[in-house]
Amino acid sequence: MKNQSSVTAFIMQGLSIHPQLQILFFLIFLIIYVMALLGNLAIIAAILSSPRLHKPMYFFLFHLAVVDIICTTTIMPKMLENLATITSTISFSGCIAQLYSFTWCLGAEMVLFTVMAYDRYVAICYPLHYSTMMNKRVCLGLSAVVTIIAVTNSWVNTGLIVRLTFCGPNIINHFFCEIPPLLALSCSSVKINEIMVFTADIFLAMGDFLLTCLSYCFILKAIMKIRTREGKKKAFSTCSSHLIVVSLYYSTVIYTYIRPASSYAFDRDKIVAALYTLVTPTLNPLVYTLRNKEVKVALKKVMSYFGR
Repeated sequence: MKNQSSVTAFIMQGLSIHPQLQILFFLIFLIIYVMALLGNLAIIAAILSSPRLHKPMYFFLFHLAVVDIICTTTIMPKMLENLATITSTISFSGCIAQLYSFTWCLGAEMVLFTVMAYDRYVAICYPLHYSTMMNKRVCLGLSAVVTIIAVTNSWVNTGLIVRLTFCGPNIINHFFCEIPPLLALSCSSVKINEIMVFTADIFLAMGDFLLTCLSYCFILKAIMKIRTREGKKKAFSTCSSHLIVVSLYYSTVIYTYIRPASSYAFDRDKIVAALYTLVTPTLNPLVYTLRNKEVKVALKKVMSYFGR
């Protein structure tokens, strides 16, 4: 798909136009990036090194950690570079590559949340049939579905962006190349793009969110049958923490992509985008492992190995 664009590079406006805030933002987001990177790498190392974690639940948690690393690495290094330099530019091809990688991560993460909720639903509601219902073939099949949906979503939406004409201005009012700010800069009609983005938002974001909530409704119903008060409290605490992170992720994504390009308010939308691109990948390792004894044991072994 050939792009008829006269723009060869974009200028990233970033989170703020005030130079005095650049150093503060650089330090904050450097810390967030390091935390996200180390947290997800620790999850990956723990799952790979511990045979006890070679189960469906951790198989999908491994995938989530990989997606979170790709997501933050797609955005953060360039963002930190722009905060540290005077000229915050990105080439047209670099912008499209960043857009493709992020859109892939966005689709993969949404479907993964749904798959992980389904895995927990089967484990809690059908414990005797869990090993059969979530066998190796099913897990690999679900993993393939996640990849296919993510790649399809990314190819379609990135391909439609490439077909647009960008003749100026070339200032992106955002901290990375995302669909909404690019649509706002297009000199050609973005109607088809908006239709596809809206469709993807309905089926991927809202569809996956409803399926995830449905899974947790059945899980909570099963939890109510637990006789001990302590067991109920622990199960509710775990489920509620998962739901908080999932709800934060889906609600911000739906809010961003459900609207037409003409209604974007980028000063506010940049803060919303930071929640699902930077905050959620940092919280995921904590939320999904904080109350998990098996992961804690595996992490201690990994830490002790590196501490020698």
